[in-house]
Amino acid sequence: MDQQIKGEWNLVQSVERPCVYMIITVHWLLTTWGCLYFWLPPPYIWSNYAVLAIGVWAIAQRDSVDALAMYLIGMVITILLDIIHIAVNYERVADIQIGGTARDQFRFSVGMAILSLLLKPVSCLFVYQMYKERGGDCNINIGFPDLTRSRDRTSYQTIGEQEPHRPPSTSSETKITVPGY
Repeated sequence: MDQQIKGEWNLVQSVERPCVYMIITVHWLLTTWGCLYFWLPPPYIWSNYAVLAIGVWAIAQRDSVDALAMYLIGMVITILLDIIHIAVNYERVADIQIGGTARDQFRFSVGMAILSLLLKPVSCLFVYQMYKERGGDCNINIGFPDLTRSRDRTSYQTIGEQEPHRPPSTSSETKITVPGY
């Protein structure tokens, strides 16, 4: 039984690590491509790369629930910040007459920034699943079904209920008398 649990834990870790690697790699690439044309302000770059650095910390400390919690919170915050940065700065730069390859580079940069923004909620779901697999517990119910394996709790004994008391078995030659109260 113990070997089975260790085997399952190794499987979870072996699946979890490539998933975090892929999330960080994809968002790093999309953030870098989103900044090819300098239309986004420096806080966009700083916030996204700071969250990616926290993601690297989550990879380095495989057993840390705190690292994944901070990475998840950072991803949610950057979703909001990205919406604000893209909405405020797109109109400012799009109105300027950009010609030739600079226009193509601007379109590509905007597309990658928007794609990164669209992929962040999906990444948050994966990070939240990894958070729960590492033992994190978040009591927020947002209406989605449980993304992790359902935990079998049928073998647990409840604390509030006690089993009825059974008298010890007696042999036929030994008679035990219990004084009445």
